[in-house]
Amino acid sequence: MSKRLVIALGGNALGNNPKEQLELVKKTAATIVDLVEEGYDVVIGHGNGPQVGMVNLAFEYAHNNDGKTPAMPFPECGAMTQGYIGYHLQQAVQRELAVRNIQKPCAAIVTQVVVDQNDSAFQNPTKPVGMFYSKEDAERIAAETGYTFVEDAGRGYRRVVPSPIPSKIVELPVVEQLVDMHSVIITVGGGGIPVIEKGVGDYEGVAAVIDKDRASAKLALDLKADMLVILTAVEKVAINFNKPDQKNLDQMTVAEARQYIAEGHFAPGSMLPKVESCISFVENTTGGRALITSLEKAKEALQGKTGTMLVKE
Repeated sequence: MSKRLVIALGGNALGNNPKEQLELVKKTAATIVDLVEEGYDVVIGHGNGPQVGMVNLAFEYAHNNDGKTPAMPFPECGAMTQGYIGYHLQQAVQRELAVRNIQKPCAAIVTQVVVDQNDSAFQNPTKPVGMFYSKEDAERIAAETGYTFVEDAGRGYRRVVPSPIPSKIVELPVVEQLVDMHSVIITVGGGGIPVIEKGVGDYEGVAAVIDKDRASAKLALDLKADMLVILTAVEKVAINFNKPDQKNLDQMTVAEARQYIAEGHFAPGSMLPKVESCISFVENTTGGRALITSLEKAKEALQGKTGTMLVKE
């Protein structure tokens, strides 16, 4: 029986614009198909922070300056990015599968993810989207639009939007059917389009971005995956990151991970949600494990040669 992997792709696997992304996803697809070739059933989630900000900004600029372009609600911007990122990924994966003569279908599914309208995240926006601005430009745009901006890791100021916790994947039954057929599936793109459930089968989009690692962890739980794999820019998780006493970790238990979080080792905008997502998956499964590593080292990490593995105890 095939082992089931849910892979969460970081922004470094995608790029900041469509042209750059088309090139980057070729390398991403090669890694994904490496894992398919190893005998895994692969389900892919991905982020969309830069892309959804870019699409939203473009519509907003056109709407404010030409008077003809309609304003585009944030959930629709999320759906657009889910579509075009999925298109790029599935095209690259399909090409790579064909080159290696692997007979597997690959498809992207536009996915809605239910959130709680009373989630405290709506009162405390934290998820960076879009481009970086100087302090002066950020303050000017905030005054004009009411947007919230925060300084992001010394790189400038970015708009932040709410990042509520995912509670249900609406299209899960379809995803399950396709995974059972051993298809390569791209889903919960950008964390999924955030919606609130108004009634049975009645959903309404909300202005937010769900963290792709949290959505992928939820997906891994729901699909009863053997492993959650979070691919990011670093080969291993580290404590005392970027300090003289930095220590790279081969393995963490859930208890150790919680201790490192309490000691403040993981940055809220980068490694913290990844580690928290791994904890959420591992502690709610019987034999499930979670792996954090780089895109380039994914195959070696699954062979136990590198990466940071999170286990229950």
